[in-house]
Amino acid sequence: MRRWNGWGEEDVVYPLPKEALGFLVAELGESAPAPSVPAEGIPVPFPRLPDHPGVAYDPKARLVRARGQSFADLAALRFGEVHSVPDGVAFPVCSSDIAELLEWARGADAQVIPYGGGTSVTGGVNPVENGKPVLTLSLERMQALLELDQKSHLASFEAGVQGPWLEAQLRANGFTLGHFPQSFAYSSLGGWVVTHSSGQESLGYGRIADMFQGGRMITPAGRLDLPPHPASAAGAELKHVVLGSEGCFGVLTEAVVRVRPLPEEQTFVGALLPGFEAGLEAARELIQARVPLCMLRLSDAFETRVSFLLANLGRFGGLANRALRFRMPKGEQRCLLLYGAAGRRSDVAKVLQEAAAVVRTHKGIGLGRVPGKSWQKSRFRLPYLRNALWEVGYGVDTLETATAYSKLLPTYRAVMKAMQGALATDNGRVYAMAHLSHGYETGASLYFTFFFRLADGFEETIACWRTIKHASIQAILGQKATLTHHHGVGADHLSYMTEEKGEAGLSLLRSLKATLDPTGMLNPGKLIAR
Repeated sequence: MRRWNGWGEEDVVYPLPKEALGFLVAELGESAPAPSVPAEGIPVPFPRLPDHPGVAYDPKARLVRARGQSFADLAALRFGEVHSVPDGVAFPVCSSDIAELLEWARGADAQVIPYGGGTSVTGGVNPVENGKPVLTLSLERMQALLELDQKSHLASFEAGVQGPWLEAQLRANGFTLGHFPQSFAYSSLGGWVVTHSSGQESLGYGRIADMFQGGRMITPAGRLDLPPHPASAAGAELKHVVLGSEGCFGVLTEAVVRVRPLPEEQTFVGALLPGFEAGLEAARELIQARVPLCMLRLSDAFETRVSFLLANLGRFGGLANRALRFRMPKGEQRCLLLYGAAGRRSDVAKVLQEAAAVVRTHKGIGLGRVPGKSWQKSRFRLPYLRNALWEVGYGVDTLETATAYSKLLPTYRAVMKAMQGALATDNGRVYAMAHLSHGYETGASLYFTFFFRLADGFEETIACWRTIKHASIQAILGQKATLTHHHGVGADHLSYMTEEKGEAGLSLLRSLKATLDPTGMLNPGKLIAR
């Protein structure tokens, strides 16, 4: 059974290694176990919606879909500070069900929140309390593969399909989508599309925006059908109304995506580089030279240290570091580079050889497949660490951005400085780390993770989190980098959208909202302020 107040299944535990706990104590100080209020201890108000045969009103069904997976969501659930929950949850099984439910909700003057896997980390599925009843529209029963065009490499799915079942249906027919976000186990195809998601192998397969070819969206103003043309010059591309819409313009019910034949082989390997700057240059050269890798990830020295601790590769990392002393200047900070290739067996070997040659020109040393296998084994398990960290009194959260290669290093330094100094006035400490991922011709994304001690109560803990996050986003925007590369806007980033889009850009988004959702019933308080 899935946890109602944390990540993943209740019977799955990713224990924090003893060495990692000792590291956190040394870096952040001693902390005490944090509270976890039982679901029964959280009051759920009486539902304000009228009766409907397709709507569930029981308190547990409403509570477990009241929040997503952001740090603030986790804190609210664990401290028992959940002050807004949906008044009902519907489980449609087709597009016509959704159209009927939207019409019913309009008659009830209700807000409607589309809900896929509930993995938003920006408050994207949270009810906004404005006096109106709230209907959460869960697509979890809409998981079918509707059509597979093997000749055209197109697959049509119901939008509620979650990662594992999507891949299982494709792999049974010899195909893969190749989209593997860290939330893969629970996030949905529709959620990927409406939040502009990126998977860990986007270098080879592309982002979801590259895969999304068309589909169907049910809006309060009517049905929007998007045929999967390979290309069209018939005006503005309407797919981009759906991409990144975050459930504010309509409910995506079907998605047509580009798929690819399963690779014969897939291999991930590791290397150590002498510092983050050298690693950035190696990554840029690999990407701009179009070495056909499927994945590339460069950790800074802080994340490299944590990665070896969490993977229990301390002895392996120590041996590698001793070997590097003879090849790198004294005092250099080692940074872990992971990269992989997929395809025909002979091609994979050639690609990895070509990449290794580039790494060597930047004074890197290959570590073979051990780090790659470790990452591959744990890449979807890492979110479970949030549960373990909470239980020993530490909080962890992430944020990300993207910018041009010429601005990557200044942006990295500015955000790291902001994170590390955010709680200085409160005598708090923050451990920050980062990695590069999702590379492009002109730039790449930077993904930051920060750890801090939980405070005694909910308000104090959220204040610490908000202080770190605000300082970090201000640093990102100060460098003219994007507010978010793939997490989306939701409610948490809403106040920064004017600086990101400008008044003209926001006015355009508001016009789309007014056209497709004239009464503003869909997911209010997200993406754009009315």
